Amino acid sequence: MLPVEIRTIDLRGKALTKSEYQKKLPRAVLDVASATAAIAPILDRVSKATESDLIQLGKEFDGIAPISIRVPKDVIASALGELNPKVKLALEEAIKRVRKVHADQLRTEKTTVVVDGGEVTHKWIPVDRVGLYVPGGNAVYPSSVIMNVVPAQIAKVPSIAIASPPQKNNNGYPNKTILATCALLGIDEVYAIGGAQAIAMFAYGVEGVCPSVDLVTGPGNIYVAAAKRALRGKIAIDSEAGPTEVAVLADESAIASEVAADLISQAEHDVIAAAVLVTPSTELAAEVSRELTKLVSATKHSERIRTALSGEQSAIVLVSDIAQGIDVVNAYAAEHLELQVKDLANVSAQIRNAGAVFLGRFSPVSLGDYSAGSNHVLPTGGCACHSSGLSVQTFLKGVSFISYNQKAFSEIAENVILLANSEDLPAHGEAMAVRLSNLKEPGNGTK
Repeated sequence: MLPVEIRTIDLRGKALTKSEYQKKLPRAVLDVASATAAIAPILDRVSKATESDLIQLGKEFDGIAPISIRVPKDVIASALGELNPKVKLALEEAIKRVRKVHADQLRTEKTTVVVDGGEVTHKWIPVDRVGLYVPGGNAVYPSSVIMNVVPAQIAKVPSIAIASPPQKNNNGYPNKTILATCALLGIDEVYAIGGAQAIAMFAYGVEGVCPSVDLVTGPGNIYVAAAKRALRGKIAIDSEAGPTEVAVLADESAIASEVAADLISQAEHDVIAAAVLVTPSTELAAEVSRELTKLVSATKHSERIRTALSGEQSAIVLVSDIAQGIDVVNAYAAEHLELQVKDLANVSAQIRNAGAVFLGRFSPVSLGDYSAGSNHVLPTGGCACHSSGLSVQTFLKGVSFISYNQKAFSEIAENVILLANSEDLPAHGEAMAVRLSNLKEPGNGTK
């Protein structure tokens, strides 16, 4: 068996600041700037594309030219008909659980009475149209269909479209299980297009093929992330998703084979996926290293996993105690954070920065990827310090409706005029003053 050469970072005895920890912790280096330059010609092509242009892009980048960019409804229905019954049941159970969790994320309309006769109502209104991206590179992700579609449906988005790369083994249409999952969710607007060109199609729209959208969500490779960055402003985005990552904070009570299996499960995604163990136990660290060597050799995607675990983005981090470990994982802000410690309640209460937190040995990341009910589209690259995972809220806009009657207006008008003049914006004040003046004229009070 080839040993897995995961590096060790020793932080024991070092009381560092958050930013100092971040400099020492492993992370993949992504050259999004170069990717942005590389995709610029693609974005330009799509901005003035016809369907034949999009089909040509599929041939160039995916090695297959789809018959049509929009997947026919009968092809989607056929995929559901061919779906393995056991897989169908598993997908339906995942959909049920994700719906249950996300239904509780809905926000309610709230009216605040500021003064008698003056009130502000805050409403949550869904965006008009969304484009959901479902990857199809090293693996296919029907689970990502569920994670994107369900919260959008609960938010009551009127128009939902999905894009996923064309596949050589499906006549240029997206993966059959992805199409079947779309059918299970009642989505029939699906496009056979991937990468930066898919994001550009959603942003610009292509006449006779796909209307433009207001928001794009869903993970993808570096070129998808670069396209989202380049087109942000023309469209809203959920985030620039980077390589997947898991951090495990574990003490001596953790079971090494389970910790190793969880690290491997995320390394399976990509050669630049990150797997980080943070522990005060040198015994556990050594056992996990041994288990990694044993388990990686026996798993299907061993070469990919070995590359990810030996890369600069992965490590075993030794800390003095769990208290320091908490500081380390809060600084790292992992997409997925597992806590495999004795005092779960106390430790979990101190976690501030993570995309999702998995508590105890029976709540592994794999559960969250499919059937926990939580969403698996999560902030990566340390963005969990300031950003949230995909949710119903992603698809809603907060809009205030302001209603003041004459009395409430008159009581505050002089204050507004005073503040407007203090900012050297006299026309703002005049918009108030003209109303006060009109109220003094007979017959104008009720207009």
